[in-house]
Amino acid sequence: MFFKQFYLACLAHASYLIGSEGEAAVVDPQRDVDEYLEEAAAHGLEIKYVIETHLHADFVSGHQEIAARTGAQIIFGEKAGVEFEHRAVKDGEELALGKIVLRFIETPGHTPEGICVLVTESSNQPQKLLTGDTLFIGDVGRPDLAGGKGYTPQMMAEMMYDSLHGKLLKLPDDVEVYPAHGAGSMCGKNMSKETSSTIGEQRKFNYALKPMSKEEFVAMMTADLPEAPIYFPRDAEINRSGARELSELQPPQALTPQQAQKEADVLLDVRSASDFGAGHVPGSVNIGLGGQFAMWAGSLIPLNAAVVLIADTATQVDESVVRLARVGIENVKGYLEGGVQSWRDAGLPVETIPQVSVAELKEQMANGELQIVDVRRPGEYVNGHVPRALNAPLASLDKSLGPLPLEKNKPTAVICAGGYRSSAAASLLQKQGFSNLLNVSGGTGAWVNAGYPVEQ
Repeated sequence: MFFKQFYLACLAHASYLIGSEGEAAVVDPQRDVDEYLEEAAAHGLEIKYVIETHLHADFVSGHQEIAARTGAQIIFGEKAGVEFEHRAVKDGEELALGKIVLRFIETPGHTPEGICVLVTESSNQPQKLLTGDTLFIGDVGRPDLAGGKGYTPQMMAEMMYDSLHGKLLKLPDDVEVYPAHGAGSMCGKNMSKETSSTIGEQRKFNYALKPMSKEEFVAMMTADLPEAPIYFPRDAEINRSGARELSELQPPQALTPQQAQKEADVLLDVRSASDFGAGHVPGSVNIGLGGQFAMWAGSLIPLNAAVVLIADTATQVDESVVRLARVGIENVKGYLEGGVQSWRDAGLPVETIPQVSVAELKEQMANGELQIVDVRRPGEYVNGHVPRALNAPLASLDKSLGPLPLEKNKPTAVICAGGYRSSAAASLLQKQGFSNLLNVSGGTGAWVNAGYPVEQ
């Protein structure tokens, strides 16, 4: 058996290539598909199937492009209701792939149409389980992302309980578990950084698999759910109807500063927090390529907004275009030719956001004038934060700022876990008129490591 996991850190997304006897299947592919085709060719495999464990909401899938380029058949669970030619599989249905047998298990809970794929080779003992967003390492899928389909989170959580206890936990302990996401994804609440495990290990250590009644499970899974990113429903519908091939997207045009101002609904600066802080175009939003760029771009940028990129290199521009397309943002009008320096050369104003260490933050806190905004998720915030920090999660920054007693002209330090999200938040706050901002380099992690006091 040939088996390879592809892990895309930008989206905390795992996809798979499985092969045997010259035949292969791709499971849960990302939007840009060349690496699957290249890997299959390198091992003498012909891609016969593209299998989707469910309609993904957090990224746009490449199933249509793989099918168009290879002739592969697309496979979904029968309840997916997709709008293109595909094979709809039922619970217990099997598919031969060389010497491998793929058995499909209907596992509703995260979505109504969710399936898992049990992989068995000639030994007739199941070896691997591709769990999609049903079972993660250390977690299970959220039950609240099936909105608009007539299902409540409580109904979905009940289905999830039955899928886990009635099906997956009846498998042998040594079956290997391979999910579609890892830590950082918004499709669960408490995912591990590990990208594979076994049924036995998850039975022991996964909080959601501990012995409990269905009622207890439903109450636990529907409590304190973080707000879903705004792009999730749109991406699910793109996957239902089928995305365009990436080659069909218009390449971004080189723009002068004046053209960039005219074309852009959003000026997106993809440089690091330190480079952005040292000098940037007024009104630009900083989402750095060095972090979970695609997820935060999907969360913070309207899907149909005209985007103009600000980057240091052509490579960064090209990478940004692909990573934006992965979450369905396809309206990149162009990029600022020459970057921020061309803006300066045109005599246009540049803004800054000073970067401060945690030692400098502690020193500035002593005068009592400093406002501190922690933009991490509520669960992160309650587990420990800088004293006096107010919580305004980045994903819902506008809404969460409303009730907070903040003054736009007072010194305001923005902090997250490490300095990435806080830079994005600071750029948004600057657009809203906050005039004296600081971004905390190293974030709360550096504060804790320095031994400074923490509130809970």
